Formats: sequence, C-alpha cells, structure tokens
Amino acid sequence: MPRSLAAGRRKVTILTTEPVDPEAPTAVELNAGLQASPRILASDFMFGATDSDTIAERALAEENNANALGASNFQFGMTVWRYYDETGASDPTEGDNIYQALKTKGAEVWVYLRETSKRAAEVWAADDEISLGGRVQLDLAQMPEGDSGYIKRRVPGQVQEAWPDIATA
Repeated sequence: MPRSLAAGRRKVTILTTEPVDPEAPTAVELNAGLQASPRILASDFMFGATDSDTIAERALAEENNANALGASNFQFGMTVWRYYDETGASDPTEGDNIYQALKTKGAEVWVYLRETSKRAAEVWAADDEISLGGRVQLDLAQMPEGDSGYIKRRVPGQVQEAWPDIATA
C-alpha cells in the first residue's frame, strides 16, 4: 500500500482502568474504552516521545562531549471539547465523558494511539499496530485564553510508563 495521509487516521482510546496487560491490550479492552479522537482538538494534540535524557560520558582523551542516551521521555497533552445538555449540565452521553475522565488532577488513565492507514473511526482489531501506549498521570484541566470557538479544556499530563510500537493482543 502506498503512503497514507495522516488526517483522520489518529485513533485515541482512553482506558480509565488498567488493562490486564498494558503492553498488549486486547481489542475488546480497547473497544470498550473511551473513543476520544472525535472529541480532541487536532492542532495541539501531544502524545509521543521527546528527546531522551543524556549522560556525559566523555573520555579524558576526547575533546568533544560524547553523551550517552539515558532515560526516555514522553509528552502528553490534549484539548477536549465540553458537551452540555439543554439545561447547561455536563452531558456524558454526547461526549462530555472524555472531559469527565480527564478532569481530576492526579488521576491515572491508560492512553493508546493508533496511527496507521485505518481511519480513526474503525474499531480496534487483533494485531492492530499501536503507535504508543502509556500510563498517564493527569494534571488540572486548563481553560484556554479568550472566548473564541467552542468551550474546551486543555488537559496536560505526565507519562509515567510508555510502550512504543506495540500491538493489540
């Protein structure tokens, strides 16, 4: 198959309970999770690796630094839209369940990202490639500046464990 455009291909699933094997979740576990892609703002979505720590390991005879790669680092952050019913109350049936799952500081969620030629709306299947899975500790949701666009919240987090390039069991 030729190259695939990225638009509409990022499937993000959030689990509020730990899967039996976080490094190899089943398609059943993932399909039962919160399908978040339609509720996440594309322009500032972050879930991926960043530069690893470095350790200075220069020999006495070397004139330049020769750093060794240390611990891996990952980043997480997403802006989610809020959904309300006609009375102004949170409406989890229309999509506010994503915000409700992410709003508590210190809570942990398991996030899985599929970015392949499959469309985001396609369900998880056995042996699907998972670009990144991770256990994320959430920070307080932040209100964006200004009042343009829809009501939304930016949710930062710290990736506690990460599993790049895994697959569904």
